[in-house]
Amino acid sequence: MSPDDSSATLPAADGDQDDVHLVRAGDREIWLVGTAHVSQRSVDLVRAVIERERPDVVCIELDHGRYEALSQEKRFAEQDLREVMRKKQIATLMLNLILASYQRRLGLKLGVAPGSELLEAARVAERLGIPIALCDREVRVTLRRAWRSISWWQRVRLLSELAASVVESPDVSEDDLARLRNQDVVSEVMNELGRMMPDLKRVLIDERDAYLAHRILEADGRRVVAVVGAGHVEGMKGRLERGERADLAEIDAIPEDSVAWKIAGWSVPASIVGAIAWIALTQGPEAAGENVAIWFLAHAIPTAIAGLIALGHPMAIAAGAMSSPFTALSPLIGAGHVAAFAQLWACPPLVSDFSTVGDDLAVARRWWQSRLMRIFLVFVLTTIGSSLGTWVGGLGVLRNLVEGSAGR
Repeated sequence: MSPDDSSATLPAADGDQDDVHLVRAGDREIWLVGTAHVSQRSVDLVRAVIERERPDVVCIELDHGRYEALSQEKRFAEQDLREVMRKKQIATLMLNLILASYQRRLGLKLGVAPGSELLEAARVAERLGIPIALCDREVRVTLRRAWRSISWWQRVRLLSELAASVVESPDVSEDDLARLRNQDVVSEVMNELGRMMPDLKRVLIDERDAYLAHRILEADGRRVVAVVGAGHVEGMKGRLERGERADLAEIDAIPEDSVAWKIAGWSVPASIVGAIAWIALTQGPEAAGENVAIWFLAHAIPTAIAGLIALGHPMAIAAGAMSSPFTALSPLIGAGHVAAFAQLWACPPLVSDFSTVGDDLAVARRWWQSRLMRIFLVFVLTTIGSSLGTWVGGLGVLRNLVEGSAGR
């Protein structure tokens, strides 16, 4: 196809041309296609651009894990839950599932599966014998960096918004999606997100803009079609035109907790252990034993109650209750992880649970009916129960310390 042909008008609906951007990087031509991930119009547009341009390579906004999950219909079932829990990534996984569930329900309303345009890009490329390049950052790295980037108050705010999205029914038409794909609207949304949580936008949007642009520039071939979400287009165009590379080692790493946060994490257990030791020295071993019992019961009782509310297996309830007084003294692992692992071991999910997890998330009563969802419930509720125990038990011990010192 000649250069003149490559600049021809798309044989597509009005407005689709605004979603396709030709970027020249040196002697390379990069057709940047901005899409909505649950839009049939985007699927048709991607197919039309690739068939028209016949590029040397098709770059897709997917990582290898997401591509396999979409292309081979692999779901959460093929993930090793024990490995997820061992790495203490269950919260990240839950966040990923909540986001995927909302997008899936939105796609069902519009009759198109989430990510269909990305899969269509791969299918068309394969049919035409064009190689593909998966250019996105691994999703767990993105989510963990996003979680680490925001404050505890912002985390609470984010979780409340996500919790609302789990049960609400998205009411968005195809016309609404077409409007959201408009460059100015997407920029406005991103700017609003940036004002609310600048660090979250930096990780979810800005870093991925840089990552995607870098990977596209690394792809072989002079003529490239790159299929990405519409929200990334503006941030990527300038980088591609300038041939700007990113420091992948920096934006592909999980940041360590700050020294201040590590000190804060150990300060509570150090205070409790120190308080009980001081009580033993000043009030005697019997008083110290009573405070140890206060600490133990303050954790075990609410954690066990939380496990019962989650309808956890007796082994999971016992594991959470018995471990809670000890895990509360270490920031390395929580009672929720222990209880969830015991729940997984004693009552592993059924195959059907994995195939319906997106729908189960949207219906509260199914959280208790699905074995998979019950693992998450056990994790969340026992974590809350143990946290409550830390406050109640910690205040009880410190009050006895103060009263004992005042009575001397």
